Amino acid sequence: MDRYKSAKITGILGMIGNIFLLIIKAVAGIMSNSQSLLADAFNSAGDIFSSCMTFIGNKISSKEADEDHHLGHGKAEYIYSLLISISMLLLSSTMIKNVCKHLINREFLVYSPWLIVVCVITIVLKASLYFYTSYLYKNSNNILILANSKDHRNDVAITSLTLFSILLSNKFVILDSIVGIMISLWIAYTAIKLFIESYDVLMDKSMDDATKEKVLEVINNHKEVIKINHFNSTPVGYRYQISFTIFVDGNLSTFESHEIANSLEREIEKDIPEIYLTVIHVNPVHIEGKKLEKKD
Repeated sequence: MDRYKSAKITGILGMIGNIFLLIIKAVAGIMSNSQSLLADAFNSAGDIFSSCMTFIGNKISSKEADEDHHLGHGKAEYIYSLLISISMLLLSSTMIKNVCKHLINREFLVYSPWLIVVCVITIVLKASLYFYTSYLYKNSNNILILANSKDHRNDVAITSLTLFSILLSNKFVILDSIVGIMISLWIAYTAIKLFIESYDVLMDKSMDDATKEKVLEVINNHKEVIKINHFNSTPVGYRYQISFTIFVDGNLSTFESHEIANSLEREIEKDIPEIYLTVIHVNPVHIEGKKLEKKD
């Protein structure tokens, strides 16, 4: 299954599951005045938006390169992930405001066994979605799927905390509201992490050291390359465009020296899936005696 089809499935499943959970959480939360469950319902509403953004962002990012977008539309994933993070921050602030209002007015939870049923259904459904989307992410490396997977994981933790507060609500009436605030802060924390990750790519943050080491290992296996310089990387969606200069023996013909570069480009793009495009500049150097040490 390709990464775009995986993201499409993730978006659809997320929307269906979260619409169902929003309805049962909202009904149970309103009837019992449970601030933690209402906060959980708000979280499900945010998840529906996230799933919609996943669906739309995936549709755009799956488009091929064209005359106006030579490197494709891959960054759409990160634009929509950024929108998801901003919506989560807005949702979190609204939830904290509502919970504080209920605390001031001393409007506390009214226990009902249906609250337990709703929490258990949510935990089982969200755990199933988390394991499935984690599997899809491992096979696709799509940040939109990762964002949804983290969302499902967080929901399991959030609803477990909600369940805990409901079970203890008879002894600690204020606990439900405290958990509602804790849930809101957790959502804000997750949103900030997702924002930073998306922002880094949109601001063309260079590739991680592990991926760079893979590239350098391929280059260093070519004995004809004396050294490299000016190594640059630019994110293109979930992959990178890289460029660098190689220094080769000046006694080689133009064809021979450029064939070394062509061979390197093919090998890097074949062996390292994180690389979208490789651009190599060739510099001939005069060699006297010992070869220069390779360095990046």
